[in-house]
Order: sequence, then structure tokens, then C-alpha cells
Amino acid sequence: MTYKPSLWKLNDLLESTDAAVVDAAISELETAIQAVEAERNALQAEMSRDAFNAFLQKYETLTRAGYRLGAYAALWFSSDTQSPEALSFKGKVDQLMLEAQNRTLFFSLWWKSLDDKAAERLMSAAGDLVYFLQQIRNFKPYTLSEAEEKLINLKDMSGIDAVVTLYDMITNKFAFTLTIDGAEKTLTREELMTYVRSPNPDLRQAAYEELYRVYSDEGTLLAQIYNYRVRDWANEQVNLRRFKSPLAARNLANDIPDNVVDTLLDVVEEQAGIFHRYFALKAKWLNLPKLRRYDLYAPLSSSEKKIDYAAAAQMALETFDQFSPQTGALARRVFEEGHIDSEVRAGKRGGAFCMSTMPDITPFVLLNYTGEVRDVATLAHELGHAIHAMLAEDHSILTFHSALPLAETASTFSEMLLTERLLAEEKDPAVRRDILAAALDDAYATILRQAYFVLFEREAHALILEGKTAEEMNQAYLANLHRQFGDVLDISDPFKWEWISIPHIFHVPFYCYAYSFGQLLVLSLYQRYKEEGAAFIPQYLKILSYGGSASPQHILSEAGVDMTSPDFWRGGFKVLEGMIDELEAIS
Repeated sequence: MTYKPSLWKLNDLLESTDAAVVDAAISELETAIQAVEAERNALQAEMSRDAFNAFLQKYETLTRAGYRLGAYAALWFSSDTQSPEALSFKGKVDQLMLEAQNRTLFFSLWWKSLDDKAAERLMSAAGDLVYFLQQIRNFKPYTLSEAEEKLINLKDMSGIDAVVTLYDMITNKFAFTLTIDGAEKTLTREELMTYVRSPNPDLRQAAYEELYRVYSDEGTLLAQIYNYRVRDWANEQVNLRRFKSPLAARNLANDIPDNVVDTLLDVVEEQAGIFHRYFALKAKWLNLPKLRRYDLYAPLSSSEKKIDYAAAAQMALETFDQFSPQTGALARRVFEEGHIDSEVRAGKRGGAFCMSTMPDITPFVLLNYTGEVRDVATLAHELGHAIHAMLAEDHSILTFHSALPLAETASTFSEMLLTERLLAEEKDPAVRRDILAAALDDAYATILRQAYFVLFEREAHALILEGKTAEEMNQAYLANLHRQFGDVLDISDPFKWEWISIPHIFHVPFYCYAYSFGQLLVLSLYQRYKEEGAAFIPQYLKILSYGGSASPQHILSEAGVDMTSPDFWRGGFKVLEGMIDELEAIS
């Protein structure tokens, strides 16, 4: 089958946005809310386990009804952030979700109020929902009164959530101008960023300078939005809920101990020299005394190879087939059910993502496919996310979404499978060098870059509360870049605006360490796959099949991984050192 760039079909969520269809979905949600509300007085510490499980089934029904509407709204808006209809629908659904959350808030508050003995008794027969229930109780020390929790929910929807939506609307409307072969072109961000990988150094520089020119034109505004994000986070998470730090709130949501995240970030800083070694090699290959930040993703060959979408899809699917026919079949579902939006168009959200909605609905993948070689890796990455979700589809809707740090496992592993396949098929040393270099470029972007975003966030949250200006934040970010690259890169002034162009730090504070966690975990797992071969595959698939039904620590310890050990994280860097060793041998 030949696949072509396409828009996704959302009718598995809602048949359409016709009034009758939407009203029926809203009615379904309201019925589910009322069914949960009706049980409020029945929630007692001494209630039977059967009665508790019957309540949980009603809660699952409510969650499904909410996810259906919420996912449709988010996906429609992502496909066209400039559509008044999509924005209006999203606003309506956001309000409905807020009301549902506040009307059923009593359940989580009651559950957290129970003593451990009562909670253990009720959980003992909860089956697949045990970890979901444990996770709620993890937040017991940081929970406020029902009235306060409701006020926070109201505040979020019309406050910080609305402000972050404005960030998306402003930045997704940006248009960029670049002169290419003597002709001036107007580009989206995705189209512009293809030129930072151009063989032409002047074009790379021009692309970056145009990116940060446009962002800096709105720099004060975007910096102020981030200021609001940080202050809102501090007010709620630290001042009200009493987390010991802004980062600790994200760690608990991820169910990763603070000391593990600190160890991860410390090891990444400690091992940054491995990437410095690679950058020095790259400068030599490019005949430069030192890389500029403009040159970080420069290709080593002058070829501007393009891969059409059909060939990319075929390559990714064949790679999954070779690893495991099961993963290949799951990836095909995304294409065959029309759950992929791969076109590049104005107003569409930039980047790429996979949204897993419900266990019985195939995940949705968004790409902005421009034909670059790296877009094939992006396709494999997002399909990996989808495979992860589909392997967990036997779980409840409350437990099939994996914890954030493990959410990158299948996606990153899929990219490595693709790279390994390309290396296996290529004997030309020069081409093998290009493939390995591309893999190391991606490893840098996933490990070092993402960890340093979090290191910047940790500093930025403190600086903003001290009242620092946008320009002072710029200088702090430049200092972060200098620490990240040492003396192996020249960093130009426009990069001081890079931080305001990173959506994750606005959307989900401290999200980015999940990428570093996932990549280093996968490097270790992939090394085991190379050593054990086919015997490793069932264990890997079992890790994915857990979804969110157990803690990351439980899932990984069962696989023989000790995430508290610095040596475990250093093991991932040893794999990268091996790749650099091979590159040095080629050169």
C-alpha cells in the first residue's frame, strides 16, 4: 500500500461537529457526571470492595466521555490553530471539562482522606486500577480543601491555561522570510527549520537569525507570558501545596523520586564532554576551526537528499516488521485508520506528537513532513509512541497512559531501530559516517539539550521570582548555553532568545528531562537488545505493555534497571562513546 500525506480523520472520536452530534456527546458526559455524583454519600471507609469497584466503573465511564470530547477539541485545534471554530469548540470543551472536574473532585479528596488501612482494604480488589489509586494518594500531603481545589481549577482555565493558549496562537501564526537561491520565500517554522540542516553555512545562519528575529520582535510579550507561567506555578505548587521546589511538583506527577532526577541531571552535566568530543570531530570534518551554534546540525555531506512520504512510511513500517511483526502491524493501524496528519500548512501546530486517547481507539499522530531525512526518524519516533499505547490497550483508560519518563521509551527505541537498519544496509564508510553523525546529532538534541532546558528552567523559576527582566533572562540563557557547550562552540547573540521559542517550558514546566531519561534508558536497553537478540524482544514488549498500570520504578526494576544508580545513566553515554569511536576510526 502506498501512503500519501494526509489530514487525519477524527470521526472515531466524534462523527462531526454538527450540533446534534456534539449535544449527544455532551449529554453522555453529563449522564456520566451525574452517575458519579450520585455516589458521593456512598463513599465511606467501611464500604464493600464490590461497591467501591462499581463506583470505579462509573468513574471510568466518566473519564472516557471526557477524553472523547477533550481529545477531539485538542486535535482539531492542533490541526488549525487559527480556526475560530476550532478555538471556540476548544473553549467550550475546556469549560465542560472544568465543570466535570470540579463536580467530581470529591472522589479524589475522599480517597486521599482515608487512612492507609482503609485504603489498602479497598485497593486489594481493584485489580488494574491499583496504581491509579496509589498515585492519587501520593498527592495527599499536597492537597488542599475542596473549595480551594475548585478555585484553582477555575483559576487555571481562565488564567494560566488561557495565557498558554495565547502563546500557541501567537507563535503558530508567525511567518518567516528567507532568501533561497535568490528568491525570497515565506515559510512556516517547520519549513524554516529544514534550512538549519542545510549544507550551506550562510543559509544555516540566515535561518536561525530569521527564527530569532521573528521571536525577538515579540520577545517582551512572550517573556511576559513565561513570567506568568512561572509565577502561577510557584504560587500553586510551592506556596499553596508546599512542594519543596518547583521541580518536585513535576517529579511527583511523573512518580520519579527527586534524587533520581537530580542524579540524572548531574550525570548529564558530568558527561557533557562526550558531546564536546563529537563537536570537535564535526568541526574538523566541516573544515572549521570551531563549530558555530549555527553549525550544530550541519550535514557532513553536501547532498540535500529528500525522501518522499510514501518511501518514508514504507521504510518505517519495514523496520518495525523486521524487529517484530506485532509492532509492524500496530504501526500500520495508524495509517490504515486515517489517524495521521502529515501535511505542512499554515496555522497547523508545529513539531510532531502522538496523542493516545482511549485504549480502544488507535492513537493519532501529527507530523509536519517536509521530506528531510530526519523526518523519517520523526515518523518512526511518533509511531513508536503509538505502538506503546496500543500494546497497553488491555488496560483501563485510567491506567493505559504511561508515566511521562517512560513515554519516550518506544519512540526513541524506534528511532534507534531505524538507524541500525540504515547502518546495516550501508557499506560505504562516508555514508556510514553521515548516518552515525545524524544519530549523534539527535542524541545531543534529546539528551544534552533537553537536560539543559530543565537546568535553565530550574534557574529561571528562581530568577523570575527575583523580578529579573527579559534581557536578564536572555543573559541567563546565554550563560546556560556556554556551560552546555564549554569552549567547543561559538554562540552568537541571537540565541539568547531561544528559550522563548521552546513550547514545552510554557506548556508543561520541567517536561524536558523525560527526553533525557528516555534516551539514556533506551541506549541501555538497546545495548541489551544487540547482545541478546530476539530473546530481548518479549521483555521489551512487556515493558511497553504496562502502560501506566505500575510505577516507573517497578517496571524498570523488573527489567533489571536501577534508575537510582549514576552508573546506570553513565551506561547510556558509554554507548554514545562507542559510536564516536567508530566515527573516529572512519575519519
